[in-house]
Amino acid sequence: MKWLRSLTGVMLLVMAGVASAQKFPERPIRVIVPLPPGSASDFLARTLSVPLTELYGQQVVVDNRPGAGGLIGSTLLSKSTGDGYTYAMVAPPHTVGALLQKTPPYHPIRDFTMITEVASIPNILAVYPNLPAKNIRELVALLQKDPSKYNYGSLGIGTLAHIAGEIFNQAAGVRTVHVPFKVVPDAFGETIAGRVHYLVFTVPTISPMVRDGRLRPLAVTSAKRNPAFPNIPSIVEEGLPAAQSDGWFGLLGPAGVPKRITTQLAADVKKIVSQPRTRESFEKMGADPALNSGPEAYEKLMKSEYDRYVKLIKDVGLTPQ
Repeated sequence: MKWLRSLTGVMLLVMAGVASAQKFPERPIRVIVPLPPGSASDFLARTLSVPLTELYGQQVVVDNRPGAGGLIGSTLLSKSTGDGYTYAMVAPPHTVGALLQKTPPYHPIRDFTMITEVASIPNILAVYPNLPAKNIRELVALLQKDPSKYNYGSLGIGTLAHIAGEIFNQAAGVRTVHVPFKVVPDAFGETIAGRVHYLVFTVPTISPMVRDGRLRPLAVTSAKRNPAFPNIPSIVEEGLPAAQSDGWFGLLGPAGVPKRITTQLAADVKKIVSQPRTRESFEKMGADPALNSGPEAYEKLMKSEYDRYVKLIKDVGLTPQ
């Protein structure tokens, strides 16, 4: 019987060890945001961090690491340990930024673990108030007349605003001057002053300027009007469907995050974005919650977007630096 008691003791220790190993999380979780405070990625990360902290009983910390159009934050994530405690809230710049480098610091898909898409968000194309264009048709006509005379602002090469601006320009058949900024307030300040002529920024980022009347919105860059701004026509209504540029936003981990953790985190995020209070918060900021995503669906999306941006970069003539 002594040997039986010893065996039972060993089994209990093993089971305790397994239970401990399966408990997640046991310490704070970091969510890197590769863009500055005030960006759509920042808004989504902070909106999720509160209910995740409540659910896990562990702090979910948002860590802004802006710079190089998002490359700094994504590179940091790619070099992190895949233990399930470091993630990033990324958007198309995660993919485009790498494609615009002669020597990319990471591969947008192979070097990461897909968790889940969180939301999709359209942009608002807005102009400075005194620009003589009251709608998209008038803006296109104005730009086509003398494109070198006009410019648009972004948060840097490869950022969502840059991509959306180039998609609009391609659809409009113009080549205007791209003016990159490091931070959101500078981009808005120069546009309000009239030194930048138009912007194509995500709804959460640009909404304060639009609501206050400091910028004049011409269209949301989606097929339908956005619930947050029902009075602004869609780019399709305005007769320029090729200028659609909804942005996806999702959670990535570094390579090697255990499947049980990715599955749990994806399910927990889905549960949170399905809750009425989260959906209401998203919709107020123009974000459409991703209710049917997960690791497999997100990986499929990322691969199709990768192919899309390879083509866009070639068509627009952007040269890797």
